[in-house]
Amino acid sequence: MKDLAMVIKLMMLEKKDIFYSILLGFTAGLAAVGLFASSGYLISKAALEPPIYALTVMIALLKLFGFARAFSRYGERYFSHRATFTILSNLRVSFYEKLEPLAPGIFQKYRSGDLLSRIVGDVESLQNYFLRVFYPPIVLVLVFLSTIFFLSFYSILIAIVMFVGLILTAFVVPAVFAWSQRRVQGKVRERRGELSTEVTELLYGFRDLKIYQKLADKEDQLNQASDSYLREQEKEGIQAMFNQSVNTFVTLVVSLVVLGLGAFLVIEGELNGLFLAMLVMISLTVFENAAPMAVLPGHLEDSRRAAKRLYSVVKREEMKEGDSSEKLPDTGALSVEMENVTFTFPEEARVALDRVNLTLPAGSKTAIVGPSGSGKSTLLQLLLKILSPDFGSILVGGRPLAHVSQENLWDKANVVLQENHFFYGTIRENLLLAGDSLKDEQLQEALAHVKLERFSLDDAVMEKGENLSGGEKQRLAIARSLLKGGRLWLLDEPTSSVDALTEQSIFEHLLEKAEADTLVLVSHRLTGLEKMDQIIVMEHGRVVESGTFSELMKKRGYFYEMKQIEKSVFM
Repeated sequence: MKDLAMVIKLMMLEKKDIFYSILLGFTAGLAAVGLFASSGYLISKAALEPPIYALTVMIALLKLFGFARAFSRYGERYFSHRATFTILSNLRVSFYEKLEPLAPGIFQKYRSGDLLSRIVGDVESLQNYFLRVFYPPIVLVLVFLSTIFFLSFYSILIAIVMFVGLILTAFVVPAVFAWSQRRVQGKVRERRGELSTEVTELLYGFRDLKIYQKLADKEDQLNQASDSYLREQEKEGIQAMFNQSVNTFVTLVVSLVVLGLGAFLVIEGELNGLFLAMLVMISLTVFENAAPMAVLPGHLEDSRRAAKRLYSVVKREEMKEGDSSEKLPDTGALSVEMENVTFTFPEEARVALDRVNLTLPAGSKTAIVGPSGSGKSTLLQLLLKILSPDFGSILVGGRPLAHVSQENLWDKANVVLQENHFFYGTIRENLLLAGDSLKDEQLQEALAHVKLERFSLDDAVMEKGENLSGGEKQRLAIARSLLKGGRLWLLDEPTSSVDALTEQSIFEHLLEKAEADTLVLVSHRLTGLEKMDQIIVMEHGRVVESGTFSELMKKRGYFYEMKQIEKSVFM
């Protein structure tokens, strides 16, 4: 329920519309009761052949109640739905504001299909919280209590019966079915997430599945997930219909009791028979407001689980964020220090980084090398604060990284990752991510430095850079980083798809551009590292060697062996 409390907090921002919804719902409920009560009284009164003016007054009263009911119901629908749409808007904005800073690392914890299911499906489910859970019980109780108060002037016993009916239909029956509904709703939501995940994976991997002729197997998995989801939906529908049937049965039993008790009181002379039809009509009408209570357990459980799934994505990460009040220096290169840093990916037994210690002085050039899976890229993601260490501390510019916001860190960093995103548009638009004020001359100069001068700034870039080769994507990403102007360079295999001659030219310019800056290069290639101030060698998540190129070669250790193997392969 703590997660629903966040929804309620956002919901109460629309308290004006909520108040109007409840007020008009209450008015519509009382108008309906008045309409049918006066109808019952009119039927009984007409049988006694009263004066025509009495019937005229009663008919006019009926029309008044009818108009009041129609206008009140329209107003209730208008304000309740306006409040719902505004609440959903507030909810989406609030969730996005919490999710957006976590986006770089969130995909390592959640599958994209599951995230899509939460962001779209769970938010949509919460629209029922206000319409089906929050205000209908309030309207029901207000209408019932007002009606019971009115009935008490005619018969205390009938008023008590109606009160018992209120307790049964509004609280007892929904509570009985709430537990079973919770179990059913949980399975429906899980199956929906699984279906969304399977659909996403099929779409993303369609080409590879076709190439390896495994599309049929994946389609079978998708069909199984779909069938499972449909079965759970069917169970949910049956459960909801059963709940509604039981609730309706209880209301009819209460109305029969009112009829029988009223007839008995008329025989005993304790009730004027003129009012019997009116009391029965009231009992039948007032329970119309109890109809939403039959589906309330389902919507309540659906909303509870939706809020839990939605906010579980951001709540856990917010706890890790902690204080982010410190700022990195605005000028000068940044130093980097790691002390006993340990990190393990969620739900993995293997330690990705194991008690890593390193010191990168401000303005230094450091290469981090090692075989695949040694923890090089993971270390870089910790420096970018995409991941958070399990143990140990990281200092950047002398400030604890845990106390520095991601935005402040990224503002100072020039980053090239193994996979860089390119937006649908033009070369110019993708380069202008580095700064809106950049001139075309600067953009063309950056392209020239990475050997992409043949490109025009107006050349099209397809979604995800599909019309660019792997090397062109890397060089375009490097050009973007050259334009940014940060003092901390974090490069993860920036030229792995680039030919040797172009790579040498790019690195020469990079080292010239970052002469006074701190540069960290992650690479599996060992060529061209002679100019580095420090080389850190990693294996199985640990630092096994460190030193300059000449020091490591003289040591004839792990780096020397890697260098000899590289020579034997490429010579």
